[in-house]
Amino acid sequence: MLYEKTAIILIGYQNDYFSDEGILHDVIEESSRVTGVLSNTVKLIEHLKSTPTLIISTPIIFTSDYSELVDPVGILKVIKDKQVFKADTVGAETIPEIRQFDKRITEISGKRGLNAFSNTILDEYLKKNKITNVIFAGTVVSICIDSTARAAFEKGYKVSILSDCTSGRTVFEQKFYCENIFPIYAKVITHQELINALNG
Repeated sequence: MLYEKTAIILIGYQNDYFSDEGILHDVIEESSRVTGVLSNTVKLIEHLKSTPTLIISTPIIFTSDYSELVDPVGILKVIKDKQVFKADTVGAETIPEIRQFDKRITEISGKRGLNAFSNTILDEYLKKNKITNVIFAGTVVSICIDSTARAAFEKGYKVSILSDCTSGRTVFEQKFYCENIFPIYAKVITHQELINALNG
């Protein structure tokens, strides 16, 4: 795996999930604590910040009236009903732990649903930079991580998912996806195993 052919895709690192005051914080709090998502992600970015590896953030942000969501169901209905990830709110902002890296992380906007490739320039940006390996970190494993990672696989990228930089709605869910679902189409590795692979 080469630094210059690899992109880290960060999903869901926003206050509504990770801040103690976040509207959906309780949904992922236990799983995030068990896997050490934030500390491991920060360690990974610290290691990569002086390398050519792309680091991309794909926040989900909706307009103030949620007009994008017409008759939503499931998690998108919850988001609309609870007013989560609304533009120009603290909850929609990237968490400080990630924001500290400033311009080292490229933010690709436009995500309005589960798949970060939909309604964004993510695919074009990866192709423009000749990326062949995409690595996923963030939350929630059963929703946006799975949806985006599957799309990446179907687009021909080599996909890896970081078991210690992801979280789910429960500890069981995170473990189940890493052990039973993700291996169907991706490699499941730790952030240290990724660093070792990149160091060759």
